[in-house]
Amino acid sequence: MKKLSSSELRQLFLDFFKEKGHHIEKSASLVPVEDPTLLWINSGVATMKKYFDGSVKPENPRIASSQKSIRTNDIENVGVTARHHTLFEMLGNFSIGDYFKEEAIEWAWEFLTGEKWLALDPKKLYITVYPEDVETYSIWRDKIGVAESHLIQEEGNFWDIGEGPCGPDTEIFFDRGEAFSNLPEGHEENYPGGENERWLEIWNLVFSEFNHKADDTYAPLPNKNIDTGMGLERIVSVMQNAPTNFETDLFMPIIHKVEKLSGKNYEKEKNKVSFKVIADHIRTLVFAISDGALPSNEGRGYVLRRLLRRSVMHGRRLSIEKPFLTQLVPVVVEIMGVYYPEVSENSNLIEKVILSEEKRFHETLSDGLNKVKEIVEELKANGQSEISGKDVFQLYDTYGFPLELTEEVVEEEDITINYTEFEVEMQKQRERARSARQAENSMAVQSSLLSEVSVDSAFIGYDHDEASSELIKLIKNDAFVEEAEPGEAVRLIFNESPFYAEKGGQVGDTGLVLDKDNNVMAEVLNVKSGPEGQPIHEVKVRNKLHNNNTYHLIIDKHRRRLIERNHTATHLLHQALKDILGSHVNQAGSLVEDSQLRFDFTHFNQVTEKELKEMEKQVNQKILENISVETVETTIDKAKEMGAIALFGEKYGKHVRVISINDYSKELCGGTHVKTTSEIGLFKILSESGIGAGTRRIIARTSQGAYQWIDEQLSVLNQTTKLMKLQSLNELPVKVEGLQKELKDINQMNESLSAKLAEAQAEDTFKNISTVEGFTVIAEEIKAKDMNQLRKLADKWKQNDYSDILVLGLRNEGKVNLIAALTEKATQNNLKAKDLIKTISPYIKGGGGGRDDFAQAGGKNPEGLEKALQSVSTWIEATL
Repeated sequence: MKKLSSSELRQLFLDFFKEKGHHIEKSASLVPVEDPTLLWINSGVATMKKYFDGSVKPENPRIASSQKSIRTNDIENVGVTARHHTLFEMLGNFSIGDYFKEEAIEWAWEFLTGEKWLALDPKKLYITVYPEDVETYSIWRDKIGVAESHLIQEEGNFWDIGEGPCGPDTEIFFDRGEAFSNLPEGHEENYPGGENERWLEIWNLVFSEFNHKADDTYAPLPNKNIDTGMGLERIVSVMQNAPTNFETDLFMPIIHKVEKLSGKNYEKEKNKVSFKVIADHIRTLVFAISDGALPSNEGRGYVLRRLLRRSVMHGRRLSIEKPFLTQLVPVVVEIMGVYYPEVSENSNLIEKVILSEEKRFHETLSDGLNKVKEIVEELKANGQSEISGKDVFQLYDTYGFPLELTEEVVEEEDITINYTEFEVEMQKQRERARSARQAENSMAVQSSLLSEVSVDSAFIGYDHDEASSELIKLIKNDAFVEEAEPGEAVRLIFNESPFYAEKGGQVGDTGLVLDKDNNVMAEVLNVKSGPEGQPIHEVKVRNKLHNNNTYHLIIDKHRRRLIERNHTATHLLHQALKDILGSHVNQAGSLVEDSQLRFDFTHFNQVTEKELKEMEKQVNQKILENISVETVETTIDKAKEMGAIALFGEKYGKHVRVISINDYSKELCGGTHVKTTSEIGLFKILSESGIGAGTRRIIARTSQGAYQWIDEQLSVLNQTTKLMKLQSLNELPVKVEGLQKELKDINQMNESLSAKLAEAQAEDTFKNISTVEGFTVIAEEIKAKDMNQLRKLADKWKQNDYSDILVLGLRNEGKVNLIAALTEKATQNNLKAKDLIKTISPYIKGGGGGRDDFAQAGGKNPEGLEKALQSVSTWIEATL
């Protein structure tokens, strides 16, 4: 067995499969592109969906990759187990309808045991096989020569996660030796494939040979696929003879840095969990932020916020009280930056985001600590020794205050936590998250129809709006047919087409299919790309269509021109965003239609009105400059040399199109564009908003759409001007300002009158004094505007010493408020306002609290106010 670094092992794996004719696919972004079913890319196969379900045909059916992945379904186990991580790399080789079981098994064995490769001892390898998969068992035994004592039949070896490709799998285990045994001999899990520490699963080979259909039946796949997965962290731990994944070169440099920051020794520390959690979580934060995800309160942003806060809390356990995570970023970059250059390129942004979030959490901790102390003081004042689970959950959910910190504070005060209530609230939150999350189906049921269409069907719409073309495939109900009748919805493929297929954010073209006499044969409703990029026309048939006939295709030219103006405007806007907000801004999605454009981008602050105006001004300036929009077809490498922006997460072929607007903007793009910027006419931003985890959205219009919007706004302003009886629009701001001042003056007058009315009423109220047990009491309902006026009346009562005890009630729009105030004489005789308010507030179906001399409550039962006020005397008598 060789001793290899993680970088050497990763490269060795990719080199091996490159020798076997595989295309080495670059790791995709952790943020899924055009896949709403996934929160994160969580496996190597997740990026292969389009190939496995047949929607896209790869240039090479053999693919290998090292794919960064995130799984966060069991965060609490990170650092506790030997191999649980939030971020991991999955080494994998894939066959899309090419080789199958025999080659996959032979190559796996060669890579693991070959002297040129990992050179593992074959005697230490054990194999599990699905019992019904006789073929796989035979290959391992008869062709590879694995002894039957090392072959285990396992019922669980069938990969199936719902509809789509599925099939048996075979797993390879490495025997780490007796020293790693954590179970007694004879234990039911003490075998290769069981839950134990001795036999470590290092590679899983999945043989996708069935379609799991919606009716829960299984049918043979038209194209059988291979999907394998080998966790880099696991195999590195084997090659470096490490007790756990954390003692490898992927994590130890981070742990050593934490040692320096904390002054603690990892090896001597009894509890190593905190070191491991920090080392794991900082890797996830670095990679996720680099790929455009940002901390927030929802979705993947919430995951990042949670990981960062867990890291901070574990830092506190190691006596690190100040922000420290940014100091770990360069270490992660040094370990991973060679193979993943994006983390190095984005390191400044990563550090900025982490530092901002970490500082914010330290402020949150301070606020949460104050809130815990308030709750504790109130509990002790009421003689209670248990804090409710609901209060603890609110601290956790609203203030971001961790349970373990709450435990520390209340333990010092001899107060316990109602964990049952807390767990109930946590379960409610989990279910809310579960219901909000879409089902993570692996892929669609595979269809062989389009993947079998290996015909040349060229898009000629960059230069032509219409063309005569032969209909070469007519598809109805997922089958090829020879003709289509009027009224039917079918799909058409021509040998060439001017219709743009929906992709890259640009919608598909619409238009008409005509015969030689210009009769309308079909209406094109949309166009989508086939597995080989064929424009597939979705049409409504008007007159009978025949396969192999020649038809005249004509796009809706006016609609296309509007789309092109909006598309070119997105390129101008993208650059304006980078110029004004910063180079960290990246496109996170777009929708280019004829009516408007929608542009999503990564940014972690709200965009100001001033910044929006500056962007709009900059884009319009480029439009006025009438710059030529040039297109160059070149290789991906030359495009990058030109400085063209490649959208992260997008997959580009060997040849790409670069859209250049002078030196101002250069982007890789397959869409259609205007010839010069002046064709755009006008650019107008309609709105800017946040849409999720560090992602914002601009909606804008150009040319005809912008003109229509401006015309609509002017119409509203003109109508308002007439209603105000003004001569011109210019007078409108002054008039509105004047009306606002008038309204403010009226409101102030109303406030003053309400206060005077309440004071006048109070004069009578303060005369209604009763005596209970030697204490003078005022307990009355009063007509005041709000709680603020009640407090002012209480201040007046205090200044004039009207009575020993004051209780005032207020009904307001179906709700009720109470205040209670006591003099020093009353409080010295064991009468407390907070006790009084807690006693009488149930009558109004409410609650409250406060100090010994002043307390308040709110409720939703105004009918109970009279009873609450009457019960004041009863409370005084009972207390004394």
